[in-house]
Amino acid sequence: MTAILDRVPVDEITAEARQIQFGKTVLLAVAAVLFGLGWVVGKTFVVLWRAAAWSATAVKVGWREAQSSRRTGGSA
Repeated sequence: MTAILDRVPVDEITAEARQIQFGKTVLLAVAAVLFGLGWVVGKTFVVLWRAAAWSATAVKVGWREAQSSRRTGGSA
């Protein structure tokens, strides 16, 4: 186990870890969460909009079909 730890550059890792700034890291995490939330809300809105548009179009086409069958004397 000691031989493995001798090969690990502990000093270099420690030096790089000390360069990390807590405030910037927290802001980055918050920004990532907000970005992800915005992306999910945007995709959800698009799906709901398309579903509403499709449903409205289906009602419109069904209404026209019912009106045309009523004029021609067809039974619904």
